[in-house]
Amino acid sequence: MKSFSQGLRVQVKVIKALIIRELVTRFGRDNIGFLWIVAEPLLFAGLVGFVWTFIRGVDKGGISVVAFVVTGYIPLTFLRHSFGRSAKIFQSNSALLYHRQVKILDFILVRVTIEAIGAMTAYIFAGTVLYFFGSFPIPENVGSLILGWFVYVFFVMSIATALAPLSEMSEVVEKLVPVSVYVAIPFSGVFNLAEWLPPEMREVLMWSPMASGMELMRYGVFGDLITPYYDLPKAFGVSLALLLVGLTLCRRVRRMITVS
Repeated sequence: MKSFSQGLRVQVKVIKALIIRELVTRFGRDNIGFLWIVAEPLLFAGLVGFVWTFIRGVDKGGISVVAFVVTGYIPLTFLRHSFGRSAKIFQSNSALLYHRQVKILDFILVRVTIEAIGAMTAYIFAGTVLYFFGSFPIPENVGSLILGWFVYVFFVMSIATALAPLSEMSEVVEKLVPVSVYVAIPFSGVFNLAEWLPPEMREVLMWSPMASGMELMRYGVFGDLITPYYDLPKAFGVSLALLLVGLTLCRRVRRMITVS
């Protein structure tokens, strides 16, 4: 038990060091630096929210259109960045494997963690600012909001764990990663609620962990203004299956990586 706790402390230190290295490498020390990871999803969500407000009006069914877009688009930006950053991640960091404390899974964990922290910070900041403008409600159920984020992040982590080794095994996968984000949009619940769909389509959508996470997040924010539909056993089951596939592929790819 003592050796396990010591190993865990070492691994936590490794993760912290890799996070600092990643932030400095990507954002440097000039201008706003790592705060750009928060500013970028805010800009995207803000622009999409402005367009939707212009097209659909300020309010739909008692829900602020801007708030609806923000609660959907910021998580989607997190997904898009995490998928994109997972491609060729082992190849670009292979030199760090010279240190035996560094594992290939650390690279995936670090990048998804950075994107998740940035997206969550942007989510909170956007909600706070919009609240003072009367366009965002105080969350009705914080527990559902946190659970929804957990479901969403866990799914993204499981996909990234599979995409990272696949991109090392085939260059075609790297090219298809950006496309995968657009393919995922209809199953993400970003631009619609499950209650708006016919029952047959809703049943299919429940196989998507993204949809369950999104429904929980929006229920946490809007409360009884919406009727949430989610299936946690399916969400965690699909994510766990993908994670196991990813871990198996990572183990296989690790044997192929040459430490220089």
